Amino acid sequence: MKYRKLGRTGLDVSAICLGTMTWGSQNSEAEGHEQMDYAVSQGVNFFDTAEAYPTTPATPKNSGDTERIIGTWLEKRGKRDDIILATKVAGVGNKNIDEGAPISAAKIRRACERSLQRLRTDYIDLYQLHWPNRGSYHFRQSWKWAPHTHDGDKALDDFLEALETMDALVREGKARHMGLSNETAWGTMNYLRLAKEKGLPRVVSVQNEYSLLHRIFDLDMAEVAAHEDVGLLAYTSTASGSLSGKYRGGDIPAGARMSVQPDLNGRYTERSKPAIEAYLDIASKHGLDPAQMAIAFVLSRPFTTAVIIGATKMDQLKSNIASVDLDLSDAALDDIAETYKRFPIPL
Repeated sequence: MKYRKLGRTGLDVSAICLGTMTWGSQNSEAEGHEQMDYAVSQGVNFFDTAEAYPTTPATPKNSGDTERIIGTWLEKRGKRDDIILATKVAGVGNKNIDEGAPISAAKIRRACERSLQRLRTDYIDLYQLHWPNRGSYHFRQSWKWAPHTHDGDKALDDFLEALETMDALVREGKARHMGLSNETAWGTMNYLRLAKEKGLPRVVSVQNEYSLLHRIFDLDMAEVAAHEDVGLLAYTSTASGSLSGKYRGGDIPAGARMSVQPDLNGRYTERSKPAIEAYLDIASKHGLDPAQMAIAFVLSRPFTTAVIIGATKMDQLKSNIASVDLDLSDAALDDIAETYKRFPIPL
C-alpha cells in the first residue's frame, strides 16, 4: 500500500480509501465486515462513510445503517487507533435526515452525536460537510449552476458557523479534522481564509467527484489543492462502474449498481457512452484491466490524496485495491490525453 499526507495534519492515509455506501442495501453486515477485514490486510487504513449511507437506494429507514455496520466491526475488532475514519454530516435536500435541514451548528452537533453512537467510537478522524447549503454543481448540476444568484454573505456566515462548531468538537475530542465535500474553489478558499483569521480548524481535504469522464477538478480546484494542501478524496473514479466495462453491450449483472440506478446518476447516457467506449478501448490496447486503469489514472493526479473505492463483490474489491500498484505507461497516458480532448465533458 502507498500512503499520503492528509492535508497538513501529519496523518498518513492509504492512497486507497475504502468506500462504504452500499453497506446496508446492496451489501449485508457480514459482507461489510469481510470487506473491512480484507482492506486492512492489504494496508488500507482509511475508511469513508456518511450518516446518509447507504445510498443504493437511500430510504428513511436505512439511513445510518452503514455507520452501524462499521461500528459493529470496530467493536468486534477491539482496535480503533490504526484506522482513519471519515464520515459526513448531511444537509439541505436530504429529506431522509432531519427533514432536509441545512447544515448549522445544531445540525452538526446532532449528527455528530448520532454518528459517534452508530460507529461505536469516541471520535471521528475526519468530519466532512457532505453538501454546501447553497447547492453544488456536482451530480450533473453544472448545467444550471448559477452562483451569481447565491447570497454570498449568507454563505460566509454558514462557513463561520460550521468552523466554530467544528472547533468546539475538536476541543471536546469528538472530531480531529474537518473536510469538505462537493465544494467549489470559492467555498474552499473562504473556509481557509476564515479559519486563518479566526484561529479555527483548517480544512484538510475536499471530497469531490473525479474520473476519466468527469475532470472539472483539473481547473480551479487543482490550483487550490496544489497551493493550499487541500487534497482530493476522489469519489466515483470508475464512474459508478461504467468504466469497468461490465455494462458493455447492455449487460446488467445481477445486483450491480445499474440495477438500482439505471443511468448511474447521470453517468451512463447517450452522451457518455462514446467516451466510455473510447476509454475501454485504451485499456484493451494496453492490456490493462479497465477499472484498474481508471483508478490508477486518478491516483496519478498530483492533487489526489486518496481514491475512494467501492465494491459489492470481493473480487471487485481485491482488483480495485490492487490498482494502487499500477503505474500507467506514457503511451497509455498519451492515449488518455487525446481521448480527453475528444470528450472533455461527457457527463
